[in-house]
Amino acid sequence: MDLFNYARRKSAEVNIGAAPLGGPNPIRIQSMTNTSTQDTEACVAQAKRIVDAGGEYVRLTTQGIKEAENLKNINIGLRRQGYMTPLVADVHFNPNVADVAARFAEKVRINPGNYVDPVKTFRQLEYTDAEYQAELQKIRDRFVPFLNICKEIFTAIRIGVNHGSLSDRIMSRYGDTPEGMVESCMEFLRICVAEGFKEVVLSIKASNTVVMVKTVRLLVDAMSKEGMSFPLHLGVTEAGDGEDGRIKSALGIGALLADGIGDTIRVSLSEEPEAEIPVARKLVDYIEMRHQHPVIEAKANDAFHFLSPERRTTQAVRNIGGTNLPVVIGYRMDANQEFDEQFTPDYVYVGRELPQAINPHTQYIVDADVWQKQTGVYPAFNYSHTQLVETCEADLKFFFLPYAALTDEMIALLRQHPEVVVISQSNHPNRLGEHRALVHRLMNESINNPVIFFQHYDENDKEELQIKAAADMGALIFDGLCDGIFLLNLGGIAHRVVDATAFGILQAGRLRTSKTEYISCPGCGRTMFNLQPVIARIKAATSHLKGLKIGIMGCIVNGPGEMADADYGYVGAGRGKVSLYKQKECIEKNIPEEEAVDKLIELIKANGDYTESV
Repeated sequence: MDLFNYARRKSAEVNIGAAPLGGPNPIRIQSMTNTSTQDTEACVAQAKRIVDAGGEYVRLTTQGIKEAENLKNINIGLRRQGYMTPLVADVHFNPNVADVAARFAEKVRINPGNYVDPVKTFRQLEYTDAEYQAELQKIRDRFVPFLNICKEIFTAIRIGVNHGSLSDRIMSRYGDTPEGMVESCMEFLRICVAEGFKEVVLSIKASNTVVMVKTVRLLVDAMSKEGMSFPLHLGVTEAGDGEDGRIKSALGIGALLADGIGDTIRVSLSEEPEAEIPVARKLVDYIEMRHQHPVIEAKANDAFHFLSPERRTTQAVRNIGGTNLPVVIGYRMDANQEFDEQFTPDYVYVGRELPQAINPHTQYIVDADVWQKQTGVYPAFNYSHTQLVETCEADLKFFFLPYAALTDEMIALLRQHPEVVVISQSNHPNRLGEHRALVHRLMNESINNPVIFFQHYDENDKEELQIKAAADMGALIFDGLCDGIFLLNLGGIAHRVVDATAFGILQAGRLRTSKTEYISCPGCGRTMFNLQPVIARIKAATSHLKGLKIGIMGCIVNGPGEMADADYGYVGAGRGKVSLYKQKECIEKNIPEEEAVDKLIELIKANGDYTESV
């Protein structure tokens, strides 16, 4: 693939009711209801809100036969009111439900992790080759009749793999790995191909954005090697709510869309389903602005491995590069010198003069031609300042450098000055391509200076900034190229919010932790408690616990698995009942909902992970 120039991956077209997917069709937007699928009126009303917001598919959970059968009434209720949007049935644990749902929905999602395999147990199991093949034959024997039903009545399917619900059989061979997720998908996909069934969409999701992006890249490669081009549904599961959910989703989904991968997306927020649609729309529209951009001429580094990248090797300059955490540079070229204590940038660019009141928790960057040697202040050069670089005595120098200015002379300068940190800047419509091109040129020349990515915007809406900045940084982070981030926004958004966005992007990319992380599902008809107020209560009690990961999951479908790397988990166990986990271990079952949040805090305290907020 071309790392530097945007083009959508060529995928096969799949017919899904009146809204075909893949091929020449636009990237579709979708969401999922969180009402009971037996409540026809509530489902119809919520589906309409999703469609009115711009949703092009509506998914509904189908826990059992009754829910699957009621899709008929929901479908009729929508069609009578002029809503022709395709419905998608979401099936787990029971293939018989999928058989029924196929007759009343335009698409059926099945989960390879639990379609035939039993509920995930986390037990260590061993399979001989013969036993493993016998399990695959069992899948085939049950899956083919379902495909025949779908062929007969023109129903599409989605093979939807989730990191949190891999079967014990897959876990036994591959572990909890991207390779295992890909194989879980490919096993079912090969059966589809062998049976001549082409109406297939694929998804492969995780709440960990690093795992999600790597796995989708591997899946595309695996399909290509076997001559397949099925369309892809993208999403970050259990992304959470508010700004965290938006940043995390835009980072993961945006990284793949920016490389042309993806035919439909769902932004999973722990909010009302219709709130997901505008976020998804903004993300898709922003990425598609790169269509037919001016060509970027660049050469990929031979040692770079797109499918399994490692962090670029750099020479550390003070606390930047090497094995250091990526830094954040803030912008303060005005009178506003306010900082959020939790999200204070490591460095602050102030232009031509220092502020009168110096923040003791940060270091400052001033323009090189006015710089004077003093503690905690460092010079910034641009590409017209090459002679100043030679004479400046600073042990850390920042050099603003666009790709077009990375000449042989500049390469020689960087080679002679390892104390220079490059700030990559771009005004190109595909700024990701130019940022990548600059770093790959440095790699090709064996230049090990650290690189910080300068991303500039002019936004007045916080959500717009979060989506665009996360989408622009995603692939750079997952490629292992990021030694730091410098966000500049000229619109009417407080500097503190811009700083927090930069830190949020690094945390969403698993590079630097600056706050509590919440892995929370968006809710669906399976959710066993009132999700949004519970999330608010847990956040109010734990948001000061920097570095702690807390999973808040509505049910057991993905709950224990998707939050496997969380420190603590709060999982719906039954109607109004909650089970609490420490990592993968269930500590207490079936706690009444009204007691569960307090019990969670007690569990965190009992394990020594709780400190009182200041």
